[in-house]
Amino acid sequence: MNSGIQEVFNGIKLVKANAMEDREVKRFKTLTNELRRVNLKVASLRGITGPLNETLGVSAIAFALWFGGLQVFEGAMSSIELIVFAFALFSTMGPIKAIAEANTKVQEGLGSAKRLFKILDTVPDMENGTQSLSRFDHVIRLENVWFRYNKENDAEYVLQDVSLEVKKGETVALVGSSGSGKSTLVDLVLRFYDVERGKVTIDGTDVREFDMKQLRRLFGVVSQEVILFNDTIGGNIAYGTSQSVSNEQIIEAAKIANAHEFIENAPNQYETNIGDRGLRLSGGQRQRLSIARAMLKNPPVLIFDEATSALDNESEKIVQEAINNAMQDRTAIVIAHRLSTIKNASKIIVLDKGRVVETGNHFELIAKGGIYKKLYDMQFAKGQDGSTSEVQAEQAIDNS
Repeated sequence: MNSGIQEVFNGIKLVKANAMEDREVKRFKTLTNELRRVNLKVASLRGITGPLNETLGVSAIAFALWFGGLQVFEGAMSSIELIVFAFALFSTMGPIKAIAEANTKVQEGLGSAKRLFKILDTVPDMENGTQSLSRFDHVIRLENVWFRYNKENDAEYVLQDVSLEVKKGETVALVGSSGSGKSTLVDLVLRFYDVERGKVTIDGTDVREFDMKQLRRLFGVVSQEVILFNDTIGGNIAYGTSQSVSNEQIIEAAKIANAHEFIENAPNQYETNIGDRGLRLSGGQRQRLSIARAMLKNPPVLIFDEATSALDNESEKIVQEAINNAMQDRTAIVIAHRLSTIKNASKIIVLDKGRVVETGNHFELIAKGGIYKKLYDMQFAKGQDGSTSEVQAEQAIDNS
């Protein structure tokens, strides 16, 4: 049970992004009921067997001594048996004490239960909307958005007066240094947090008005940190769907993600267990499963949050090809460190210290000669041996 709970908390963003809270609640209830059944059985045996056995043993001794006492009165036994009889009575105090202590243990359990229920009854910070949402038709828009994680002590804003839009069918790339607000911006679209000022809208409606589960089902999310569960390959791919899917659908999603080939070579193919957090797979394989999972949902909007930044060059090439396949005829939001992966984006938005500082396509931003041009030049700067310096690019983006 502890392992299952840890998996869910480690993958809490995935659970929320795929609106799988109800499934996890049911799974938690099943695990809890099973644990309760086992604990009650163990507690019953522990609470009854020990005292009962001791009581029966002492009772047997007491009966024997009582019978011996009769023999003393009749002169058939010596008076020393009376002392033994008294000792036997004293021995019964242990079991009686254990029975009395049972009530104390119950009260201790009630105290723990009250603390647990207090946590479970905590009111969420964000109020769920009531408006239904099943499709994305026109545009996602951020309008004069301000946001900070900690509203106390005049904490610094992560996003400051950010305005942008993502039209249906566009591939919009977000570029900026670490801490510039790229991932936070995506979290606001998914409504993991609410904006402090301004608003985020989908087709003109504030996201705060939508049911959160329906809102998040519009998106397929592929992040740098891949969350996989101790399940089969097929089970992990199918995780993000709210309805039952066929094996053919799972295989098709894996093919789009360039994952089918390595899955076919696995010991049990799609029924192969990948271990805790998918540790039996390589980084590139885990990332391709994440893409397949997003594709199986068939979402109108895909979000790629630095999906290739932690991969080696060979794995990155395979995963990037899978990403390109996935983005065909879809709306996509791409957060990228490596600018080579976003040259063909419909629009590139450059963030710096929580503000939008540049917007345009690749060629427009190069012509402006601003931050993007600087990052691009450093990424594709040639060394003395003529090789492209990817390390310089990573450092440039982080230090800009």
